[in-house]
Amino acid sequence: YKLDVRIARFHNIFGPQGTWKDGKEKAPAAMCRKVAEQQNGGSIEVWGDGLQTRSFLYVSECVEAVLRLMKSDFTGPVNIGSEEMVSINRLAEMAIEISGKNISINNLGGQDFIDKYGFSCPTGVRGRNSDNKLYREKIDWEVSLPLIEGMKNTYTWISEQVNKNSK
Repeated sequence: YKLDVRIARFHNIFGPQGTWKDGKEKAPAAMCRKVAEQQNGGSIEVWGDGLQTRSFLYVSECVEAVLRLMKSDFTGPVNIGSEEMVSINRLAEMAIEISGKNISINNLGGQDFIDKYGFSCPTGVRGRNSDNKLYREKIDWEVSLPLIEGMKNTYTWISEQVNKNSK
């Protein structure tokens, strides 16, 4: 059919206006929500040991990457994601630091998790990251916004949602 198409594989996109509750949210939104809902001096629960690593891409960076891909002549599949790896515990720490609250992290796994939830703790693969080498080579662009900046924007928005819903 001689269609001119582009193929992008998105890796963990997050940000304001995204799903932030009910178990369908990405980890950055979940950590922001847990912290926003928690009182100063409390704790949040993180499943597993929190040492599993992931990379997350802020939504505005994803939009920029898609626009650049669509304007390019490259038609092969590419990854669109961040290569900034972070542990899940560090992600939770970021949300806590942004909030200014004194909150601890309670890693829950093993028998404690089974006793509380009735099933084994799902933690996924130990580490996952986006390899953006091909995108850099073909499109000549890469993500520039640090994860912490996207987390700040996301926390602000989710905190507003939590406050609206608690009234």
